[in-house]
Amino acid sequence: MNRSVLKFGGTSVSSLEKIKDIANYLKGRVEQGEQLIIVVSAMGKTTDDLMASVNSITTSPNDQDLALLLTTGEQQTISYLSIILNDIGVKSKPLTGYQAGIETVGHHLKSKISKINSTLFDQLFETYNVLIVAGFQGFNTDNEITTLGRGGSDTTAVALAAAHECPCEIYTDVTGVYSTDPRIYPEAKMLDEVSYEEMMEMSALGSGVLVTRSVEIAMNYNIPIYLGKTLSDVKGTWVMAKTEMLEKKAVTGVALDKDMIHVTLNYPNYDTGLLDQAFLNLEQEEINVDMISQITNNEGLQLSFTMKDTEEHQLQKIFLRLKENYPDLYFKIENQFVKVSVIGSGMRDMTGVASNVFRTFIKADIPFHQVTTSEISISYVVDAHNGKKAAHLLCERFEL
Repeated sequence: MNRSVLKFGGTSVSSLEKIKDIANYLKGRVEQGEQLIIVVSAMGKTTDDLMASVNSITTSPNDQDLALLLTTGEQQTISYLSIILNDIGVKSKPLTGYQAGIETVGHHLKSKISKINSTLFDQLFETYNVLIVAGFQGFNTDNEITTLGRGGSDTTAVALAAAHECPCEIYTDVTGVYSTDPRIYPEAKMLDEVSYEEMMEMSALGSGVLVTRSVEIAMNYNIPIYLGKTLSDVKGTWVMAKTEMLEKKAVTGVALDKDMIHVTLNYPNYDTGLLDQAFLNLEQEEINVDMISQITNNEGLQLSFTMKDTEEHQLQKIFLRLKENYPDLYFKIENQFVKVSVIGSGMRDMTGVASNVFRTFIKADIPFHQVTTSEISISYVVDAHNGKKAAHLLCERFEL
């Protein structure tokens, strides 16, 4: 019997009416002989509302307590969907991350999946046609509830598909993967196919379509991902292994990351102990930094880097601890910058992409503050008020 993993995002399950529509769709697929593993997010803005309620109580919640609270949103969704499915004659069972055997390691709020007990699903499918798994959550070796971080439901879905060696379908409020965000560039083209590596770069650089970790799992286990709009007949996008094309474009997409902060550290002399402690603390808090630059001269040390703005609170705590041992340390956290990136596997074989971007920015009088490159991407930090303009111009320049 065919087995598939389907994931529905928060906007897709934001109301009971939408959940009823999804249940009827799933019933049709079960009647065609499929066994379905469904992964769902919390309804609409439930997670944001839960986080807002916590912020009204304290600025420093216990991570274990917070993880336990945030996972209740997905549990609500699996319960509603299972109630509706059983009511319309489809045998279904809701499963929390713990019940689904999703074992994790690491920080309570940013755990990584270490193991999934797939034999449990085989046993359950002897009784049920649909198993509904709460996305975004798992449990650690101490049997404590953990979360997988931002976009964790995508990670849950792809990991389950990898464990069961089947395709993964991810449904949301967009019709597929576009060359850039259509809200920035309305003429953006939808891509029929995109390679794992290009999708990983686009996700990491702020496209917001799929979380990077989910694409990494798909690539490691060669799991095709279909991204489409919920209950739509419009053809979506397949994310899969690199396909050979007779003529590859140098640039496939442009990403604009507005959810970033720029961090600067200054210290009156070059102290390797300070650097060691700073990066050790960042590692211990599982904070990813990006676009690092360092300057050392007669005036001392200056270290700059970018990172996601969701980590700002933890970063403040790290720097305040450092100042206890290094009182002359000065740090500045700024949020008036954005990162704009061009991505494309064709860059490996074609020259002139960076030159075209530089000249485009110069002609438009858009200054940039930092640049970083990989084999298939180039990223620039620009002032926030120039972000949309820069992305729009690059889309025009590379005919996206």
